[in-house]
Amino acid sequence: MNPHLGKPTSLLSLFNSAWNNKNLILQMAKREIIGRYRGSVMGVFWSFINPIFMLVVYTLVFSVVFKARWGTQAAGNESKADFAIILFVGLIIHTLLAEMLSRAPSMILNNVNYVKKVVFPLEILPLVALGNVLFHSFVSTFVLSAAFVIFNGYLHWTIVFFPLVLFPLILLTLGLTWFLASLGVFIRDVSQTISIVVTVLMFLSPVFYPITAVPVAMRKVILLNPLTFIIEQGRAVIIWGKLPDFTGLAIYSLIAIFIMWLGYAWFQKTRKGFADVL
Repeated sequence: MNPHLGKPTSLLSLFNSAWNNKNLILQMAKREIIGRYRGSVMGVFWSFINPIFMLVVYTLVFSVVFKARWGTQAAGNESKADFAIILFVGLIIHTLLAEMLSRAPSMILNNVNYVKKVVFPLEILPLVALGNVLFHSFVSTFVLSAAFVIFNGYLHWTIVFFPLVLFPLILLTLGLTWFLASLGVFIRDVSQTISIVVTVLMFLSPVFYPITAVPVAMRKVILLNPLTFIIEQGRAVIIWGKLPDFTGLAIYSLIAIFIMWLGYAWFQKTRKGFADVL
């Protein structure tokens, strides 16, 4: 097989690659998760401790020190710790995007040995990273759900739609990851830039504040943030017990699929130059 031959760029080839290498993806993702805690006494249990610790800190800081309230009409019966829980939903969603984008520029650079192997499917590396990130997102969501039950005594059944809410963001994130993974090989400053971008995305999305608290003139900027709609929908199904905006999610998904294809196509078109640069 000639490594300099063009690689397929269609969505069908992407799905075929993911399906044909599903076992490899699962094994590598599992190895990443275990490797993250290798050598520690409690091992993977740390994945539960971290979100629990962060949720306790948010609850103490915002409900006790700042005595913060979300202040929306839907939160009229807001309990003492609800602000921290509402905030935590936004952080889970932001962390999913931020971890993927932060890892993307060095994804190929940290796996140079795979680049030299002609038969290794480099395109699955973002899927492996996604498996790792989704595992920790699932753990954080479990902790969030448990905290919601503890503080409120019930859990909205609409939480079952949360994976559906995350789905278009996952597609968008994959597309951006493929693009940045390739770009990071040729432009090493991308990694530094992304760390700034993910921070800006956090503060320009309703993670720490309700969108109604933003001046009307600034709301257009907030709404352009790809995290805003997903965060709002995540809170709708988890916190407020509402059905998601299926039409909005469908439109978002179509755009995300297009961006995912562009990112994947860019990666496939440029990957033949990786070995020359590395």
